[in-house]
Amino acid sequence: MNTVKSFWAGWGSLCLAGAGAYYFAKKSINADRAQRLEENTRKRREMESLEHSSHNPTARSGSDAPISNDLTGSPSREASSDPAPTRHAPTTEDQRVFEKSKYETSTPFRSPKGDRFS
Repeated sequence: MNTVKSFWAGWGSLCLAGAGAYYFAKKSINADRAQRLEENTRKRREMESLEHSSHNPTARSGSDAPISNDLTGSPSREASSDPAPTRHAPTTEDQRVFEKSKYETSTPFRSPKGDRFS
């Protein structure tokens, strides 16, 4: 038959074993995470060095001007050279202030008045 002492000794040993397992599992998980982080940073550095070494020919020539006028790498430049703009550029300051984008409606939405449930 179990006594009070053996009951608490059993629970104490169970808790101690659980805490030990938690400690070693946490240690292993942290080691795996650190290893994965190190591999990812190494791969990222490697990729960046490959991109910069082969993609940046202007650094070798010494000029600051771009080599060509190819705009495919720059979305901000692509947006300004829209092949089919839907609106003309504003000529006066008033037009610029009240200008709507091509995605805005020319008239604001007005909800219908009256009883909607009849």
